[in-house]
Formats: sequence, structure tokens, C-alpha cells
Amino acid sequence: MRVRLLRWVSGAYVAVVLTITMWPAPATTDAPEWAQAVLLLLHDAGVPMSFWALEALANVLMFVPFGILGMLLSRRPAWLVVLAGAGFTTAIELTQLLVPGRVATLQDVVMNTAGAAVGVASVLAWRAARARAEPGRRRTGHLPYGR
Repeated sequence: MRVRLLRWVSGAYVAVVLTITMWPAPATTDAPEWAQAVLLLLHDAGVPMSFWALEALANVLMFVPFGILGMLLSRRPAWLVVLAGAGFTTAIELTQLLVPGRVATLQDVVMNTAGAAVGVASVLAWRAARARAEPGRRRTGHLPYGR
């Protein structure tokens, strides 16, 4: 049951990422309204941040779920999940070359891949903490639920 739910969540996640990254963007250099609101909120909280730093952080955060879901649903090694994240973001960036108003950048590939790595690392850390808490538990490297 949980594996099926995670598969649905993964499908929804991929659909959201593709919608965000493939939606034709208006040709403008202005920061989007959501970014301006976040920057103002951060500034008011005493956290100075530029639009470019916010965009990089958003790119990292967007791919953290990729790493988490990839580790939870796959029996593959962690490095392969990160590599899959790199492949997914590279495919997105190459496709953006064909989408009006979108700009493909190497920075997005690097930040998205870093996000997938953060997601993978968080699952590995969670598994290690759980293994220390339950030393006799059999560790299989994937969800303990049936497929």
C-alpha cells in the first residue's frame, strides 16, 4: 500500500516539476512576483538574499524530493539515484531550449543534481539513525513493505 502511494506521489511530483520547468515563461528579466514576495519576507526577517541566490536555492529544493523518492522506491545504489537526478534535470534543460521564453543553464543542472544528492543523503542519514536505534533489525536498503 505504501509503495503504491509513493509511486503516485512520485508521478505527481514529476508532473509538477515538468509543469514548472516547461511552462512557457514570458520574456522578461524581472523577478517573478513570488520571488519578490519571498525576498521581501526574508529581508524583513533580516536575511539578505539576492534573486540569484533564491533561484539557486529553489533549484536545489525542487530536486530534494527526487532523491528521497528515488531512494524509497528503488533498490539501486545511492549514486545511481543521484545520477538519475542529473539525467532528469539535463533532459529538462535540453528540452527548455525548445520552449519559448525558457533559458537552459548549466547552473540549474548543477543545483538540481545537488538537490537530488541532498534528498539521497537525507534518506541515508535517516536509515543510519534508524539502524542505530534498532540494531537487530534487518536492513534491506529499500522500503520494508511489499512491492
